[in-house]
Parts: sequence; structure tokens; C-alpha cells
Amino acid sequence: MGNVHAYSSNPPPPPPPTGASFSKKKECEREPTASPSVIENPGPLEDIHTKCKNVFPTCFEGARVMLTRGLSNHFQISHTINMSSITPSGYRFGATYVGTKQISPTEAYPILLGDIDPSGNLNATIIHQLQPNIQAKFGAQVQNSKFQVGQLTMNYKGPLYTASCTVANPDIINGSGVVVLHYLQAVTASLALGTELAYQNGPGIPGGQIALLSAAAKYSTENVQISGTLGVSGVHLCYYQKASKQLQIGVELEANHRMQEAVASVGYQVDLPKSDVVFKGHIDSNWSVGAVLEKKLSPLPFTLALSGLMNHNKNQFRLGVGILVG
Repeated sequence: MGNVHAYSSNPPPPPPPTGASFSKKKECEREPTASPSVIENPGPLEDIHTKCKNVFPTCFEGARVMLTRGLSNHFQISHTINMSSITPSGYRFGATYVGTKQISPTEAYPILLGDIDPSGNLNATIIHQLQPNIQAKFGAQVQNSKFQVGQLTMNYKGPLYTASCTVANPDIINGSGVVVLHYLQAVTASLALGTELAYQNGPGIPGGQIALLSAAAKYSTENVQISGTLGVSGVHLCYYQKASKQLQIGVELEANHRMQEAVASVGYQVDLPKSDVVFKGHIDSNWSVGAVLEKKLSPLPFTLALSGLMNHNKNQFRLGVGILVG
């Protein structure tokens, strides 16, 4: 729910880690509002599960070396080498540009980021604040010299609501494409309600077209957030809690009654600032256990990442080692 790529091709991967001048302030580090009774904009509906999902580790397999270098206050490049027997191996060059249009101390536009490999496979994203209340985001993916994914999202931010429209892979000639409409309204200082309408048209769909309607809700306090989406295809529930300054916990449940599948996951994140260590772990109802440990090797500009993923039922184990320089 809440992501157009659930109905189309896979999205471009997330941008590579960036330096301090490009990093955004974490949700858990935001200062609480002066008055808890103040009603604020709840943000876009597609982000209502983000706080919980950020607690879960992103496991990888094999060896990974990444070198990042800031050429200026607005421009940064990266070089990444992956060596794996599961995912595609090779070299990728990435670049990130942050413009001079300052919206807040932590936001500046336009933002251009992407990465490309020697074969010409490209992932690119452009984000720009067109007006104080209007933001545009465009993502593209090119694989094997073919345009695989093209997605344009427009967000309108009102005083107490955010409305979004996403168009993905439009093909006027073949009459195919995906359109997703989002709306999230703040009802109280802690509660926000919204809805999503996803429409897909194409020759490969039974009947030629399909429309899915779902409802969404988010309840949040200073240290707790509960979010959920309920639709025809299933339900998606998330629970997040900041237990202490060092510990964050997330619980996620995804159930799809059409596929007769349900997966429950528990994740946690432990931050040890004095040791420069961040540890993330998770376990799900399919008996998959995963964890990622990141350790800054001060005073050197190196970060060591260790990843492990085990599935007891399938008797599988994957280990990953990564070095981030910069």
C-alpha cells in the first residue's frame, strides 16, 4: 500500500549514503513541538510506515567497498564495487547534487542523485520544490538500454493535509500505466487519516484495468507511532517505539488475503554513540533472522559494515562485509 511500485516494476534503489552536508535529520532526533496540542501537517501518505521501516536492517551478501567524496558543499560523488554470488556484481558510479534553494536548515533544492554502471544501467531521481506548497519528484530506471521505470509524483502540502498524485510508466500508444492518488489529513495533534486510490490499465491485466481503494491511519506521540493501511488486497500494520536514547523497536505485519500469506516481523536498532556503533536486527515469522552492524573506525574516515542473514527453514546463511570510505 502506498507505493505505486507495488503495481508496476521495481523502483530505483535508494540513494547511496552521503556525507554530513547532504544528510537529513533523523525522525527520532526531531525536537518535540512546543505544545502537544498543535496540529501539524502529517506529511505524505506513502511515508506513514517509514519510521518503523528505518529500524529494520538492510542486509547484503558478499563484499562491498564504497568511496564517497564531497567535491563542494553542493556536489558529492561515490564509487561502489560489489562482489556477490547472489546480486549483480561490478562497479557503479554515483553522484548527488543539492541546490542552493534553502527551504529550511535541513532542506535545500533541487536534489539530483543517481548511479550508473559501465553497461549503462542507470538509476536517477530528481526532487524539486516548485512552490512553497508543491514538490515534484521524478524517478527513472534504465536497464539493458531499455527504459524500465518512469515515475512522476506531485505533492501538495496544505495546512493540515498532504495530497499526492503519482503517474508511473505511462504508455499512450498501448494504453497502459499506473495512477495513484494519496490523501492524508491531520484530525488531531496525534491522529491522521487518509486514503489511497490506485488505478492500473494494461493489456496484461484481467479485464484490461483494475482499481484498488484503501484506507490509512497514523497515530503518533513523541516516542510512539502506530500506522496502518487496509484495502481490498490486504492489511499493513506498523508499530514503532523509541524505548530510550539508545534503543528503537519496530513491529510490522503484512497480510495479503489474495495470496493467502501473512508475515510478521520484529526489528530493533541500538545506537552506541560513544563507541560509534549502530546495530540493527530483525526476525520474522518465516524464521528469517538478520542483522547489520556498522562501526566507525575513528580517527580514520572508514566505516565497517557486517551483515548476516539466516533462514532456519531453508537452511540458508548469507554473510556480507562492507567498507565505506569518506
